[in-house]
Amino acid sequence: MISVLIPVYNYNVVTLVTTIHTQLQLCNIPFEIICFDDASKSDIVNKNDSISNLDFTSYIKSKDNIGRTNARQFLAEKAKYDWLLFMDADVEPKSELYISRYLELINSDFEAIYGGFAYHETAPDSNYMLRWTYGKTHEQIPAKERNKRPYKVIISANFMIKKTVFIAINSQIEQKGYGFDNFFAALLKMKNIKVFHIDNEVYHLGIETSDVYLRKKEKAAETLLSLYNAKKIGNHQNDLLRVFIKLKRFKLNAVFSKLYIVFKNRLKNNLISNKPSMKLLQFYRISYMCYKDLYSK
Repeated sequence: MISVLIPVYNYNVVTLVTTIHTQLQLCNIPFEIICFDDASKSDIVNKNDSISNLDFTSYIKSKDNIGRTNARQFLAEKAKYDWLLFMDADVEPKSELYISRYLELINSDFEAIYGGFAYHETAPDSNYMLRWTYGKTHEQIPAKERNKRPYKVIISANFMIKKTVFIAINSQIEQKGYGFDNFFAALLKMKNIKVFHIDNEVYHLGIETSDVYLRKKEKAAETLLSLYNAKKIGNHQNDLLRVFIKLKRFKLNAVFSKLYIVFKNRLKNNLISNKPSMKLLQFYRISYMCYKDLYSK
């Protein structure tokens, strides 16, 4: 009935898999759990090996790092059930009814169901504040709001999707890198896939330090820009790309590019501080995108 698929890279998934396995057993349905380890360190692999002892659970180890997109494609093709539940390794279900809430929608007309993201209320150490603040502001959004623009908040860490739909869409993402959730979301919209959001969150546990996350946001902007310039991303609900296109149309991209050059260090100082501004982060991202568009050709 359902295949739970978890890409793993340098993260201990024993607690997560055990929790999900217990919930699946209580639902009394046919299931499988497949974890694909994308060339993690040996100590992590040794710790995760124990999950193979659970019924209907396998832990596949790769000697080579193939990247998250290819790992997901491998898992989807390996899965034997028609519905796939993708979870990231660094999450924790918020509810003991996590699996059953997804199962309630298996016979619906929807083709992809997104459960949402959540963050613990206690703030982390100061050097993790950017990721936590961004998550609380832009990712921890009720399903009622997400369903107003269903292709906007597409988070691949927690969603259920029909196998045929996933394989068809994910196979169009050829590059390795960060930021391809935006492309996946655009492809869902372009293909008119029926997307539905529910309040079935997972806690995001493995948040990065602020400097690492800021670099990831830069990479995501570069990915978005590359897809746009290659004319691979058309119909979408991405606000960053929408603003970039408007700035370029009115020839304001050069102004924002210069602002990035002048203010980037001061912006970074705020963003890696213990009180990062989300408005400044958005300005940083769009000005960085304008800069890369003009100066990286």
